[in-house]
Amino acid sequence: MDLTTEPYTTQSARWPQSGRHILAQFDAESVIVYQAYRPEIGRFAARHGAFGGGFSLNRMSWIKPNFLWMMYRSGWGTKEGQEVTLAVRLRRSAFDEILRRAVHSTFIPGLHEGEDAWRRAVAGSDVRLQWDPDHGPSGAPLERRAIQLGLRGDALARYARDWLLGIEDISDFVAEQRAHASAPYANLATPREEVYEVADRDVAARLGVSPAPDD
Repeated sequence: MDLTTEPYTTQSARWPQSGRHILAQFDAESVIVYQAYRPEIGRFAARHGAFGGGFSLNRMSWIKPNFLWMMYRSGWGTKEGQEVTLAVRLRRSAFDEILRRAVHSTFIPGLHEGEDAWRRAVAGSDVRLQWDPDHGPSGAPLERRAIQLGLRGDALARYARDWLLGIEDISDFVAEQRAHASAPYANLATPREEVYEVADRDVAARLGVSPAPDD
């Protein structure tokens, strides 16, 4: 597996406990995001290094840079239609472009001039943003918020092929770690994640990202 992993307990001790933070595995060139699909879609993507087959470009597709949020959503790969977990390596420039395009799924007072202006922004964007409660390995909600990003239209078409650096089926890893996803988590390993700082301060403010812990 190409992902770098680390004991969960080591990571959770350094992660911020509250606020809106993008936790992700990244380097200078790439950012990892996660999705879960039924086998025919997930395995096709991993085999071909691009999305196709039963993958639909006509509906919104949600990506999550936070591994444990994906595990909460998919039930550690046990929910029907989410059996195959994919680690999708995106160009970092593409991930920043997705963030730049993102518009909140709900109206945020003060961010737009009014609800009509927000609706126009939603209609003109092909990326949705949601901040949801983050979750621990057992599925318990946390005070910290996690980001998920919904893609459609041009953003989804580019994500499916142009923005990709690689797609890996990590279902076996998920199944192995599922057995350790109960407290005290002594044997649980998860992909190593850090707080991803949004370089453009205007974009960060619009997204509602909390300052990094050291800021």
